[in-house]
Amino acid sequence: MQLSVIILNYNVRYFLELCVLSVQSALETIDGEIIIIDNYSSDDSCAMMKQRFPNVKLIQNKGNLGFPKGNNIGVAQAKGEYICILNPDTVVAEDTFIKVLAFAQQQADLGIVGCKLIDGAGNFLPESKRGVPTPWVAFTKITGLYKLFTKSGTFGKYYAQHLNENQTGKTDILVGAFMFLKRDLYLDVGGFDEDCFMYSDDIDLSYRILQKGKSNYYFHETTIIHYKGESTVKDETYMKRFQEAMNFFYKKHFNPRSRGFGTGSVLFSLFMKLGIVFFSLVKMFQGKPFRNFGLKTTPKSYFLYSANEKLVEKLRLILQNKVQFHDLKTEKMVISSFVKSKASAEVILDNEFITFKECIEILKYSSNKGFTFKIIPKNANFLIGSNNSNERGEIIEIE
Repeated sequence: MQLSVIILNYNVRYFLELCVLSVQSALETIDGEIIIIDNYSSDDSCAMMKQRFPNVKLIQNKGNLGFPKGNNIGVAQAKGEYICILNPDTVVAEDTFIKVLAFAQQQADLGIVGCKLIDGAGNFLPESKRGVPTPWVAFTKITGLYKLFTKSGTFGKYYAQHLNENQTGKTDILVGAFMFLKRDLYLDVGGFDEDCFMYSDDIDLSYRILQKGKSNYYFHETTIIHYKGESTVKDETYMKRFQEAMNFFYKKHFNPRSRGFGTGSVLFSLFMKLGIVFFSLVKMFQGKPFRNFGLKTTPKSYFLYSANEKLVEKLRLILQNKVQFHDLKTEKMVISSFVKSKASAEVILDNEFITFKECIEILKYSSNKGFTFKIIPKNANFLIGSNNSNERGEIIEIE
């Protein structure tokens, strides 16, 4: 078997359904499998999987075992030569795995391959590629120096700014939302370190693979949506776990006492503690808990791209607003003119008639144009999307 896609889920039933649909489409021409590990969700994630995807392997843990252990359990049952660790709040294009697999097979020193990530509004996510967060690199992040010297090799390491978002190349650290690598390599380094519950596990795995003499790559030729923030409410528990995770990474890899720095470790530890608190506070206040099964800010207008005329009337009743229907039976999917002329609008994309790759390309093209997006997954009864990468996503059920 070529590829095993490992998806760890925790209470994101709607995003999981969208993700699995996209992965199934992307595996149609690949000898692959999907393995879902559920970390004891309290929603109906498992019931949905059993009903909608009965042929997908589902592992139900009896507790929330954390990101590393949950993924390790999935990889232990994987049969693929390659594995892809994938977040449930992602959407892949139909050709994502074909392209990444072809690239991976060309690399003699293959470590991990990551790809371009965008949020639900089409904005590039800079954490798609990162440098090792050494004390100096962390300092440039905390102080914002990386923003002032974007082309500098000295100051631009945190987000691997030696590469732009449209440039494939070697990078140190890749994000756990999408990590593509050989299963044997994953097992050889011991997988994710289960002493870390979550958050720095992807940094740790990337770094250990570099220490094995392998190269990690950022691959820009395919893009996926990462809605972000879906598996975690950024509250006081989040802040505590984030601090613990960063402490775990620095103690494991950059402990000054273990490197013979003696009393200098006091200043080092103080600096790192201040930096970790700063990071976690910023993240917490960026992502205050929010869940609304409607729209947070009602757009002035809605534009539905579909070929289902009955859907228009349903949406008009639910959204209590005028919905302009673009019938894809008779019209081409043209967004360019819409982008230039409309503001404060929401575009609704019907996946029954629009591929995942087309949805992704539309979001990329339309980023920073002042409007938002929802996707109606194929054969589903809800709209789904996220307007802001710092907040949880939005779901609107269609009865």
